[in-house]
Amino acid sequence: MKNLILYALIFSLLFNVFQYVNSTKILDAKDKEVNKIKEHLKTSRDSVASLNQANYFALESDEDAQEYFYSNNLDYQKIAVKVKDDLLSLNTNKNGNPLVPYEPIDGIPFLINTSKILNHRWIIAEFSGGDLWGQVLIKYFVKEGKSTEFETVETILYEKQQKTN
Repeated sequence: MKNLILYALIFSLLFNVFQYVNSTKILDAKDKEVNKIKEHLKTSRDSVASLNQANYFALESDEDAQEYFYSNNLDYQKIAVKVKDDLLSLNTNKNGNPLVPYEPIDGIPFLINTSKILNHRWIIAEFSGGDLWGQVLIKYFVKEGKSTEFETVETILYEKQQKTN
């Protein structure tokens, strides 16, 4: 009977040591997983913050510009679509978009490729014509029922890149 109690005690001790070691390994693995998720969450939050910073100059995040449209009984989202459509429709001109003050080079007109509405008054757009490209700052005016009026404020044309071997 003494041997049986001794064996049970040793078995119980070994079982408890095994449980302790196994639980410790599981806890360490879970801690690593939690730390990894926390790091990923921190990285994600930093990315979202930098995106918000990058989108600071945008009609979608400019409450004052949105209020300007609302005070004139206009929906800024519909206006943004209309303004971009009106801007790109100017590309149909055979000499290129009239908001880009450069004559066609080698018969290739300058056309606006993409644009971003900064607020209720300004747009920045990228244009290109063959190997040359640039940016243009545009002032715009919206009146309900009329097409959008545009005015070029400033442009920059980048030099053609030289190919290096």
